[in-house]
Amino acid sequence: MKSLKAQAHHLSNSAAQLKVLNEGSFEQFSQKLKAINLFPLKPTRIQTFQVNLGKMCNQACKHCHVDAGPDRKEIMTKETMQQCIDILAHYDIGTIDMTGGAPEMNPNFRWFVEEASELGKHIIDRCNLTIILANKKYHDLPEFFAKHKVEVVSSLPHYTSTRTDRQRGSGVFDRSIKALQMLNSVGYGKEGTDLQLNLVYNPTGAILPSSQKTLESDYKKELKNRFGIEFNSLFTITNMPISRFLDYLLVSDNYDEYMQKLVDAFNPSAAEGVMCRNTLSIGWDGTIYDCDFNQMLDMKVNSTSTHISEFNLESLENRNIAVDQHCYGCTAGLGSSCGGQTA
Repeated sequence: MKSLKAQAHHLSNSAAQLKVLNEGSFEQFSQKLKAINLFPLKPTRIQTFQVNLGKMCNQACKHCHVDAGPDRKEIMTKETMQQCIDILAHYDIGTIDMTGGAPEMNPNFRWFVEEASELGKHIIDRCNLTIILANKKYHDLPEFFAKHKVEVVSSLPHYTSTRTDRQRGSGVFDRSIKALQMLNSVGYGKEGTDLQLNLVYNPTGAILPSSQKTLESDYKKELKNRFGIEFNSLFTITNMPISRFLDYLLVSDNYDEYMQKLVDAFNPSAAEGVMCRNTLSIGWDGTIYDCDFNQMLDMKVNSTSTHISEFNLESLENRNIAVDQHCYGCTAGLGSSCGGQTA
């Protein structure tokens, strides 16, 4: 799609991104779902609150679909966080999944974790690892996570410095290794403990991830042998054609080829297991979305309950999930979700 190359100068406008995604000649994602009797796509049961605590981050990764960075000011307020806690206290929603940006940079992050812990919820923190070393006030995060049995999920694009730094910035690999060693030192990833440490692999280019099982074996071998690092599982995630990665695809003239790969790799089994069927995404301002990717495209839920302050579980569990062309990213090959491959 070379004619769109000029549009790639940071497509921060969600409408512009959707326009690009729909200008190609690719079959509509909704038609794929209709062919397997999955349209309209409906929720199963809401089991997870994925909460974006803010877009502020100490990094500015090339693949980041949130377009997060040090200059972002959007931060979830304590009032909105309290509304999330109130809902979690009232309903049988077992997991709270915290994202950002770097969620730990929200000034009320620890309070939020403590409140969710008191409710007995399973807590996931999507930690970029380098935040642990960014400032002295974060150095005790491993101990804090361990105290509240927080599952730590962290991106590590590769077990070599070259490929990791290419995607996430110079020096990120070395700081990530140090942070992983700090997490290991308090029991994370160790056999016989219940402290879960999971890593995330994103391809560094316009390709689909290979077998999660094979990559996990390679990661475990290389990280253990080189650095003594242990972890529980590796999640492989397909890069979504939105935000910074969409910029990259357009500027590098890889958009058409990448989208065709996603379309050709559509997997009905993966479509049945997409995470938007059991997860709600809560934006930093309390707006409700079907998933984190729809949030970044400003595609609000098709429900009378569009904000956390007017939460209605019945309406949300009976909604039609909003889909568009970017959804091919979650259904390609063995599937992709925040928990890795799904099919």
